[in-house]
Amino acid sequence: MKRPPTPLAALRPRDRAAVLVAIGGVTALSWLYLVDMALAMERVPMAMMRMQAWTPRHFGMMLAMWVIMMVGMMLPSATPATLVYAAVARKARREGAPIASAPSFVAGYLAVWALFSVAATVAQWGLERATLLSPMLVSTSPVLGGALLVAAGGYQLTPFKDACLEHCRSPAHFFAAHWRPGALGALRMGAEHGAWCLGCCGVLMGLLFVGGVMNLLWIAAITLFVLVEKVMPWGVGGGRFAGWGMIGAGVVVLASAWGGAV
Repeated sequence: MKRPPTPLAALRPRDRAAVLVAIGGVTALSWLYLVDMALAMERVPMAMMRMQAWTPRHFGMMLAMWVIMMVGMMLPSATPATLVYAAVARKARREGAPIASAPSFVAGYLAVWALFSVAATVAQWGLERATLLSPMLVSTSPVLGGALLVAAGGYQLTPFKDACLEHCRSPAHFFAAHWRPGALGALRMGAEHGAWCLGCCGVLMGLLFVGGVMNLLWIAAITLFVLVEKVMPWGVGGGRFAGWGMIGAGVVVLASAWGGAV
């Protein structure tokens, strides 16, 4: 039996390439910024970093860092949904129904992660005030690090995580259930898709404080994990397996901290 055409069948190779180049370009620029900032932080003396006051300007700089980091980490995993949206929009325009372009959808998606970045910046400020972060933004508390690992691993095994991941892995079904016309509709769909994505991956972002917010290899590892979980056929099973690994690592860290305190 012949399978029905998928939404992507309506997208010309040239249009598909344009979406991929745009997402790849923005992602690359984000990573260039992160590399430059990480190298700059390594050149600053530790004593000076410890003296850094949380002025409104410093808060703005940290917020910008988190926003750009979230763009670099999360935009690649939104590629399938963006391609499907672009395909549906092209088909609709061909049939005489004007629809907002893909950047409107992506803007709504990234707006959710920008809001998350505000919360992450506040969390960083609070952890620094509690002296729980090093100048390189790594947890100095084994209890905090172990708790974040256990929390992230446990969340991987919850039904809510599964539900969010299912929405992220099935963009065609998402659009079928949540389609809204117009530019505002595109922004809203992007925000809704971003909200499901936040529900899927937000807790994982807490692990940045475990391996280091400016540890480029750690950031890349989490980015790759998120992409694999959303795109690969074995992503769901792999994510659950990784969840058990996170729990195990967290328990080891907490046990070591407890043993050192006795």
